[in-house]
Amino acid sequence: MSLWFWVVLAAATAYALKLFGYLLPQSLLDRPVFHDLAGALTVGLLASLTVLNTVGGRGGSIALDSRLLALAAGAVALKLKAPYIVVVIVGALAAAIGRRVGLP
Repeated sequence: MSLWFWVVLAAATAYALKLFGYLLPQSLLDRPVFHDLAGALTVGLLASLTVLNTVGGRGGSIALDSRLLALAAGAVALKLKAPYIVVVIVGALAAAIGRRVGLP
């Protein structure tokens, strides 16, 4: 099957899930378990996306390069409660320095 088939199938599935969410009764959505689940899923998906984009290489391999250095520098800046723009600049500078010294 072609790539477009899978793209259309994914879009249709996402639309159906969104529509199903609107059909759920409000009393079910007000339960604390749904709020906890939504928070946990959001954090988990964002964390997995961050890890995949940081250490994901070609063909599913693990690539340790300047992206990991940038993520670590950004995490330190966040821990020190730096403003968001400073975190971004620190991460960019760390990646640039890592590439300058020869990291891929």
